[in-house]
Parts: sequence; structure tokens; C-alpha cells
Amino acid sequence: MPQGDIVGLLIMATVAGLAMPAGAILATYQGIQPKWLEKELRHGILALGAGALISAVGLVLVPEGIKDVSVFAAIACFVGGALAFMALDIYLAKKQTAGSQLAAMLSDFVPESIALGTTAALGGGTMLLGLLIAVQNLPEGFNAYREMLPKNKQRSTKLVLLFIGMALLGPLFSLVGFYYLAQFPVIMSGIMLFAAGGILYSVFQDIAPQIRMENHWLPPLGGILGFLVGMIGFMLEG
Repeated sequence: MPQGDIVGLLIMATVAGLAMPAGAILATYQGIQPKWLEKELRHGILALGAGALISAVGLVLVPEGIKDVSVFAAIACFVGGALAFMALDIYLAKKQTAGSQLAAMLSDFVPESIALGTTAALGGGTMLLGLLIAVQNLPEGFNAYREMLPKNKQRSTKLVLLFIGMALLGPLFSLVGFYYLAQFPVIMSGIMLFAAGGILYSVFQDIAPQIRMENHWLPPLGGILGFLVGMIGFMLEG
């Protein structure tokens, strides 16, 4: 791959990762008036992330993941991902940690960054997946910050810096995918399907139940918008 394309991959992975601290910074603004607007905005951001996650699963991770594995292997990886995310949820609930959203965010960001690198190495377009990672990282960064802030009220700046540091995992793991895992398409397929199963579990367990508001109908449209972003990117790429 030309050097310019590698630079483009790193830029895409970095931008996608920086959506996490961008979401955290957005979460620092509280007290939007009227109060119902702040609540609708928060639920709409949740729905946006859910739509992008489902879009990533339906348009990228599953279609690409099933190319190089058998049906049995696909089922095992997909279900295995869901069970692994469920086990992580149970563990974090028992520990009563304030970092469950943070763990969930990294759990899908890392394999998707790897997938971004392998896609680039195999000559595929990175715009769609990179865009979807960014769209889902924004609300995940927002939620993770809001979740962790109550125990870190005097450390908001450090939290944002932590999120910026985590954004660097994007280009790092995209390089791992580009230079190493692209040589092993079966392993890469397994990672994609594992991530897809885990992401869907997270959507239905953690995100979707928080979207609905009594007597409010706009927030779910965020999910439609999130999926639409993926659909447009998919059509533009091919």
C-alpha cells in the first residue's frame, strides 16, 4: 500500500478515536434549559450511538466476517462475543464499578480499529467503518464520562485527558491489523464476528433500554440517524 494510504489510515483511526474525548467534552456541558431538552438530547445521543453500532454490525462486521469462515465457526464466534460481553457486564455489576460504559467502549473500539487496519491492507475502503466508529464513539464517550464523573468531580480534566490517551489505541491497533492480522483472514473474521456479537448484546442490554422516554417520541429517531450514516457511507463506498 502506498505510504499516503497508510497515513490516511492513521488519520482515519485517530479521528475515530478522538470522538471519545469529544463526547466527554460534550458531556461536561450540563444544565441545558429547558430541562426536558437536556433529557431528550441525552436520550437522542444514546440512540445515535445504538444506530451506528447496529449499522456497523449489519453493514461491515458481519458481512466481512462471514467471508472466510464456516457457518459453525461464524456461530461460535458471534455467540462467543455475546457471552463474553455478558460475562463482562456481570463482573462489572458485581464490582459496582463506575467504568462499565468505559469498558464497553473499549471492547468494541479495539476490534473495530483492528478491522479498520486489515480492511485497508486488503485494499478495501476505510471511510465507512471509520465513520461508524467515530459516530458510535461520540455517544459512548459522552456516557462513559457521565458515568465516571460522580466519583471524580474534581478530576474532570484528567478524565478528558484519559479519553484522549485511549483515542491513541485506534491508530495503534489499526497498525496491528494492517501489518499483522491481515495475513490471517480467518482470525480476522473471527474477531469481527466476536465483536459483532458483543456489540449487539451491549445495544440490547445497556443502550436500548435507556433510549425510551415516557411521552417523548423524538429520541429513537437518533437511532435511525445513526444507522442512516452507515447506510450512506456503505452506498458511497460501493
